[in-house]
Amino acid sequence: MLAVSEPDSNSSTLEPPATAPVRDLRRVPIHADHWYPLAWSKEVKRGRTLGVHFAGDPIVLARSESGTVFALEDRCAHRQVPLHAGVVDGESIRCGYHGWTYDCTGRCIDVPYLGRERLPNGVRSYPCREMYGLIFVFPGDAALAEERPLPDLPSVEDKAYKTRRFGREVKCHYSFMHENLMDMNHQFLHRRQMGQMRARSLGRRRGEDWVEVDYTFARMEGKQPVGEALVFGASKKDGDQDHKDVMTVRTGYPYQTLRILSSDGTLVMDLWIVYVPLDAAQRTNRTFGLLSIRRPGIPFALDLAWPLLVWFTERIFKEDRWIVEQEQEAHDKQGADWNHEVFPVINELRDLLRNCGGRTVIPIHKAGGTA
Repeated sequence: MLAVSEPDSNSSTLEPPATAPVRDLRRVPIHADHWYPLAWSKEVKRGRTLGVHFAGDPIVLARSESGTVFALEDRCAHRQVPLHAGVVDGESIRCGYHGWTYDCTGRCIDVPYLGRERLPNGVRSYPCREMYGLIFVFPGDAALAEERPLPDLPSVEDKAYKTRRFGREVKCHYSFMHENLMDMNHQFLHRRQMGQMRARSLGRRRGEDWVEVDYTFARMEGKQPVGEALVFGASKKDGDQDHKDVMTVRTGYPYQTLRILSSDGTLVMDLWIVYVPLDAAQRTNRTFGLLSIRRPGIPFALDLAWPLLVWFTERIFKEDRWIVEQEQEAHDKQGADWNHEVFPVINELRDLLRNCGGRTVIPIHKAGGTA
């Protein structure tokens, strides 16, 4: 029989390891090594330029005379003036100041008063792709661009669906946007559009770079609002109305999706959305969204209802934008994240965004200045 010795009163006991501080998510920059849309295709006309930003970095998008879009650092190597103020010249762009010319790779190919024998260095180029009516740019390590997948959005190209393209600038850190869409418990915010809807979580799942949650919804009482009918279809009775459709919200870093499957497994709604930081502090983002709705069996029914659907989604987005900007304002005044989250999937989402985000730290910002 083994004897159990009493602890030596003179021996020191081991202290538990110190818990590493949790990074303030609102100071975690988005990771640049992914494809991000920086403009809609229609914003960049043939033979024209467009100046955009990614997390404070100026980028010029240019559509050549052949129709190809390319992306360069939006600074001429000569005097650092913006190239978007220049001129597209065939398949290149010419600075509007001294006429220095750059091809689509950023290489300087002409300086009018030097000739072509003594050409200076060029400017940075970015991998660029055009898909789904969006211009995607890879702002990170260009060597990784080929191995990082672009989004696959079959509903956008499927004639069985009608797609709405939408987007706005929102004055908040991108993480607030992810949380807002993932947490369907905030339907009370949309009570004027959606009525007394109650979300019920069916379960959640998580992988290395993704997290998702399933919901069903019930209408508790009263007449069915127009917004609910647009999303879930018209109900046949008032009162407690359960929707057997399943909504799945997923953050697959850095993108987010919301899909609704009917009881027979048909995909009736397919939303893809991404939040692109514009400024260096990453406290303003430009949202790009593609919302695809399956056409019903009645010809042209969705086309006739489309203006109402646009009106409804704009009202929902307006309320969401207002509330996340209020969250950002509270964070600025407090100088830290004081909220107390109790919904497990949101805590998992926050861990995911911290782990997948950039490794640097955005400086603390307080109302009235930067500390």
